[in-house]
Amino acid sequence: MRPEVLLFDIGNTSIKIGLADREKVLASYTLCTDTRQTADNLGLTLLTLLGHAGVSAGQIAACAASSVSPAFEPLLRDAVERYLGCPLYRVGRDLEVPLQNCYERPEEVGEDRLVGAYAARRLHPQTPSLLVVDFGTAMTIDCVRGDAYMGGLIFPGPATALAALSREAAKLPRVNLDIRAQEPVPGRETTTSIQHGLVFGFACMVEGLSRRLKRQMPGPAKVLATGGFAASIARVSPVFDQVLPALLLEGLRRLYYEERDNL
Repeated sequence: MRPEVLLFDIGNTSIKIGLADREKVLASYTLCTDTRQTADNLGLTLLTLLGHAGVSAGQIAACAASSVSPAFEPLLRDAVERYLGCPLYRVGRDLEVPLQNCYERPEEVGEDRLVGAYAARRLHPQTPSLLVVDFGTAMTIDCVRGDAYMGGLIFPGPATALAALSREAAKLPRVNLDIRAQEPVPGRETTTSIQHGLVFGFACMVEGLSRRLKRQMPGPAKVLATGGFAASIARVSPVFDQVLPALLLEGLRRLYYEERDNL
């Protein structure tokens, strides 16, 4: 494996880190978004990660990052500078997403949403319309029409909904959302009731919203999914045309190489 770029998809809860070359994302890791750590702690963690992948710091020519956690950005900047000694390219500053941003206030759109929309368009250049469903701390459904980012929907992600439920309802426990059932059943105990309510509830929500949004989009539309919960929904629903766990890392990879080739 000869990666030359390190990718960072920095979310509110976790950071996805990818090792990539010009052709593809070669490996990925997930860390917690811990803003209480020091840059040294993060830098040493990155060196450990590279060592696990059998890669030396000297092989990394650059880093590319998108972030929705402003407090984490100085940590990453200092860690990359001290421990990797290579340039750090940031979406929105050094890397511009080549989609028309139709938001009324374009600066309000999360970098992750734009990168996901861009990656979806590059992966499906001939499909007139795309819906990108991303399961994170927040769940988003973003709409792409041609080369335009049209906007989308935002609501709590499954883990956020589960945490809020157990926090606000004292008698309801936090449960695991990994289930084997293919159809919802009337729960006869609390764990099953919560599991089936959330899993199949999110499945029905994605199905219904995708159907309604497709009616407003021209031509055939595909529904792409990413994020940790996407596979759980795909197992119980045919709503997704494709599940792409590394969609945002792939977007960062393509942005970096497009930018480099244009210099």
